[in-house]
Amino acid sequence: MTFMPWNDEFILEINEVDTQHHWLVDATNKLHDEISKDQPDNGVVGDILAGLVEYAMNHFIMEEEMFQRFSYPETAEHKQEHDAFNVKAMQLLDHYEQGQVVAQEALEFLKNWLRHHILEIDKAYVPHMKQQGAA
Repeated sequence: MTFMPWNDEFILEINEVDTQHHWLVDATNKLHDEISKDQPDNGVVGDILAGLVEYAMNHFIMEEEMFQRFSYPETAEHKQEHDAFNVKAMQLLDHYEQGQVVAQEALEFLKNWLRHHILEIDKAYVPHMKQQGAA
């Protein structure tokens, strides 16, 4: 059974955003699958964490550019959430690189991010973006 299956609840109907969010859900599931093994591969965990940092950089740049292009009034508040994600993702990767076990913490962080940020914070910008023609 998939830890956090992709479903219609995650769809914002903005194709590029949905594609990137789907990647994050997949990465969360890969992390869960890996740490659920009897012998998790620490290299796989590291690859997922590194991918998470890269994802954040690319996704947030794209999303924030969209906010500016369509004059989203909550841009500053939304960017603060992105900044907090970046700090945490970098912290997790740094701790991993120092030899600390962070996989379970990373999984909880991602699960909470998906539930809170995508399903609440991101969904809040959809009406504005659709009104402005972004979707």
